[in-house]
Amino acid sequence: MKALRNWIDKQKPQFEKGGKLHMFKSVFGGFETFLFVPNHTTKIGSHVRDYTDLKRTMSMVVLALIPALLVGMYNIGYQHNLAVGATASFMETFFYGFLRVLPAIIVSYGVGLGVEFVTAQLKGHEIHEGFLVSGLLIPMVMPVNTPLWMIAVSVAFSVVFCKEVFGGTGMNIWNPALVARAFLFFAYPSQMSGESVWVSLGGEKAIDAFSGATPLAKAAEAVTTGTLDLGNFSPMDAFLGFIPGSIGETSTLAILIGAVILIWTGIGSWKIMVSTVLGASFVGILMNLFGSNPYMTDMPFWYHFIIGGFAFGAVFMATDPVSAAQTEKGKWYYGFIIGVLAVIIRVMNPAYPEGMMLAILLMNTFAPLIDHGVVSGNIKRRLKRAKA
Repeated sequence: MKALRNWIDKQKPQFEKGGKLHMFKSVFGGFETFLFVPNHTTKIGSHVRDYTDLKRTMSMVVLALIPALLVGMYNIGYQHNLAVGATASFMETFFYGFLRVLPAIIVSYGVGLGVEFVTAQLKGHEIHEGFLVSGLLIPMVMPVNTPLWMIAVSVAFSVVFCKEVFGGTGMNIWNPALVARAFLFFAYPSQMSGESVWVSLGGEKAIDAFSGATPLAKAAEAVTTGTLDLGNFSPMDAFLGFIPGSIGETSTLAILIGAVILIWTGIGSWKIMVSTVLGASFVGILMNLFGSNPYMTDMPFWYHFIIGGFAFGAVFMATDPVSAAQTEKGKWYYGFIIGVLAVIIRVMNPAYPEGMMLAILLMNTFAPLIDHGVVSGNIKRRLKRAKA
């Protein structure tokens, strides 16, 4: 590494002001900071007051995502085998999913980093590291059958309109990965919902009576049919991740491993995670007791934690250090309301069976207001004590 460091130091003057390659300074800086810790601190937006830097923080989040990604890859192969009635070994099942997911990850990083590079060159600033996480999150919250061109369009939309127009990493209001998903959800609803988008058939024909519907979609049908039927899935299947769903959102167990990593390293807020679960439990129990249809009364409230994107959203999306509430008390309010809204949207509006995405985006909008209220309350209490 010392030889590489010396080589980079030797090349650096060419990219400084007056050098032959000055116009590519931001690109050179991006590669340098990817390899080595820079000797300067962040000056705008969110920044970490610690021995680690933003890039290392992002790397830890990527590490926390790996268990959910690996289980998601296996589940894609597992659901494929169920759909076509095939049998396969563990490795064959995993590699089927690996080959289906890898192109989406490559497209996401390729388009996102390309936009980041071009924007850095045009605006003359450094390349931001924030897309290290968003580049992996975006394909993980998509159905496996999402066309690659749609992923590319959603990534470009997210980076440009969710980050760059606000000033780049640390200045965005909403979570970029959720904005990408919301963009596709409303722009191309037929490709983001229905039974056919969650299970990869690979050109083969599904066996008779196979359904690719997610447990959330099946539960939403109870509002109109009057009978709750979640399909042939046990709670353990849902907890382990062997159900149809978005690529990285199916395994609650793997997501909990990621949660432990985030909390242990001090990157993810346990207060937001816990309060989100408390909020969902509160409204879920009320619906179990006083609900008006089988979706509310017959499905135990804790099922919301193991189906759909609730767990993934609570751990990886709601805790986004940029778009979440920043005050300690505000994190409790912020997470609790997300949990409440997620369950209400799921149960009250069958047109949006996955309420977590909309709940987090809505609370991203109001997070600054929550912090303002908490800070204002603290100031008033201190002034009152000072006058007493």
